Amino acid sequence: MTLRGRRIEVRHGARVVLAGVDVEVVPGELVLLAGRNGSGKSTLLRVLLGAQRADVGEVQLDGRALATWEPRARARRIAFVPQATETPFEFTGRELVAMARHPHRGSMQPESAADRGAIACSLEVVDALSFCDRPVTTLSGGELRRIAIARALATEAPLLLLDEPTTNLDLEHAVLLCDLLRLLADQGRGLLVAAHDLNLLAPVAHRAVLLHDGLVHASGEPERVLDESNIATVFGVESHAPSSYFPREFKAKR
Repeated sequence: MTLRGRRIEVRHGARVVLAGVDVEVVPGELVLLAGRNGSGKSTLLRVLLGAQRADVGEVQLDGRALATWEPRARARRIAFVPQATETPFEFTGRELVAMARHPHRGSMQPESAADRGAIACSLEVVDALSFCDRPVTTLSGGELRRIAIARALATEAPLLLLDEPTTNLDLEHAVLLCDLLRLLADQGRGLLVAAHDLNLLAPVAHRAVLLHDGLVHASGEPERVLDESNIATVFGVESHAPSSYFPREFKAKR
């Protein structure tokens, strides 16, 4: 199951956000999508998801135009973790995660054993079982983030698009999440992860894509793409080997 965007262009009025971007997500690969604020990362994810229409270009899912896929079928194949999770009602975390199973059932079908298993498994892998039955309005930002990730995982979709998934997570759970994302890719899922934390995400990514001035500035193995020259051009900062106790390499103890 491959997701491809070809010559994607998006304009907001006179401003060109994406100016002809090619990107693909293939099974077994974790792709890090990076760039400055406003570089078009979130916009590109929404276009690939089908939540926003490109002004020019096409998105294909498994060789077919994304627009031709029936919404429920598309939802079974692509899961999305947005930057922010809106929680206007007093749902529990478990209830929010359970909503991810709707594309797998008819409108009047009750929750099946497979649904309950997927929900429980996704909550467990993000370490959310201890608080998932509380109203989401009582959860911390990090706890709510883990519920949002569990909801995407519960779809069991082969393709995952994640927008800043480590936001609000403490260091332990951010490291555990990065390990989980790499494991999912190694198990055959395709992941596209928009993130600013290069130190955490780059070591687990198979490929990095840098957006700059509406275009793909560089794409390839992270150790090649994230060199001093590209970092200076895309982010406007110098990068060197660590000269003090930071950055450090972090590994989960679990």
